[in-house]
Amino acid sequence: MVIRSELVNRNLAILVLAQAAAVSGTVAVVTIGGIAGRELAGNPALATLPVSLLIVGTALCTVLASWTMARIGRGRGFALGAGAGALGSGLAIVAIATRSFALFCAASVLIGCAAAFSQQYRFAAMESVSAAAAPKAVSVVLVGSMLGAVAGPGLVAGPGLVARGESWMPNIQFGGAFAVIAGCYLLAASVLMALRPMPYATDDGRPEVARSLPAIARSRLFIAAVMGAAIGQGVMSFVMTAAPLAMHLVDQYSLEVTANIIQTHVLAMYLPSLISGYLMTRFGVGRVMLAGAALLGATLAAGLAGRHILHYGAAMVLLGVGWNFLYVGGTALLARAHRPVERFRVQALNDFTIFGIAAIGSLGAGVVMQALGWDAVLYASLAPIAVAAAAIVWAAPDRSAEAVR
Repeated sequence: MVIRSELVNRNLAILVLAQAAAVSGTVAVVTIGGIAGRELAGNPALATLPVSLLIVGTALCTVLASWTMARIGRGRGFALGAGAGALGSGLAIVAIATRSFALFCAASVLIGCAAAFSQQYRFAAMESVSAAAAPKAVSVVLVGSMLGAVAGPGLVAGPGLVARGESWMPNIQFGGAFAVIAGCYLLAASVLMALRPMPYATDDGRPEVARSLPAIARSRLFIAAVMGAAIGQGVMSFVMTAAPLAMHLVDQYSLEVTANIIQTHVLAMYLPSLISGYLMTRFGVGRVMLAGAALLGATLAAGLAGRHILHYGAAMVLLGVGWNFLYVGGTALLARAHRPVERFRVQALNDFTIFGIAAIGSLGAGVVMQALGWDAVLYASLAPIAVAAAAIVWAAPDRSAEAVR
């Protein structure tokens, strides 16, 4: 009951709203980035470059995001990141209007930079509650992503007024979608300024002497946390980036059907947040992360079973749930691997690793799809999933006494 009451607070409400805006922008770029990129670039091999550069922008800005918030605070730092997302959305409109592939790529980098800041919402959520409530606080914030999962692809294509962002602006395909996304980012920036300072809770007697990053990185808990989340994110980005190309450009499914599958996938990424925090409390973080790795394996089986829309749908749902268990679990595990005074440096290293691997996966997706096809994308994901599972088993986080005192 105490934990439940902790989860009802002003900071978490603000973070949920901001998370919805951030995910709307990211999902819109993922849904249409490869399609618009192919039209603007004229070279099929470069089709996924805008989506990949979004992830590259996230990876490159993770250290900047942590450095900024360490100096000006979470609230103003998050607002600055949301402002970058609004700027990137506006630049995307200009890029499409002028048919500039280079500008569209620059817009994707800016939206990726905004994502680097928004990825740290989960850390702010943990800082707003006690250590016992931390996994559930992360889950609460990620639930806000479900709103973005609905709004993002819905702004691209499909039935209904809101879904007509594809044609709101004459002669600027998807211009209306990016205009609404820019507005969402600006709204998020305004509410994030109201975020209250969050003194990071510490246990009595916990030392405040910061260790070196190499010393922290040798921790089994740190390795399992980063490897689980990074490989989960990398495999998810690799497969998700390739899926719209396989569906729309190879198998000739409509943009509406493709957008609906991506929307379902993103919902599957965040809907488990309603229970993942509880599952980790009940069964242990390590067991839930191993279940996530198993679900990623099931993704490959579903995708290789056929090319019908049901196969794509099943694969993308399993991919989303598997990612959630690995990502939320890795975040919760990371909190046990560092001291409060170390948090900004450790969080920066963690997110740089996660999104660096995700960038490599996304950059490789277009090349593998173009040269070898959808099945090759799935087969290439098998080894990383096995590595993630092995790291979690090796660290044995549910039995480990390594957590920092």
